[in-house]
Amino acid sequence: MKVAYVFSTSNSQKILNTMIMPQLEKDTHVAEVVGMFFFMDNTFFLLKGTETGERLQAIQERTGMLLMACDQCAMERNIENDLVSGAAIGCFPQLYGSLAGVGVDQVITL
Repeated sequence: MKVAYVFSTSNSQKILNTMIMPQLEKDTHVAEVVGMFFFMDNTFFLLKGTETGERLQAIQERTGMLLMACDQCAMERNIENDLVSGAAIGCFPQLYGSLAGVGVDQVITL
């Protein structure tokens, strides 16, 4: 099964850092994660020089999954030029276009 995650709540950090990323790092997540989209303060997860950002970048480099920050959210926080390598910024049209050909079975919002 191919899934994409949308991180939009304040609980996202705990779920990402203690559940999803460790499973992805150990190849025990079962579902193939093809993309992650980050809203509001969750865009800081993609910031260069942070533990979470570096871990996400390593996973992205290994798997090729999409990492995308909401463009408006990143710009409001003045971090659009400080995202980890491989991360993009965009809005729903870019998200849809980026995931269109990968066969997403489920989108999960956290």
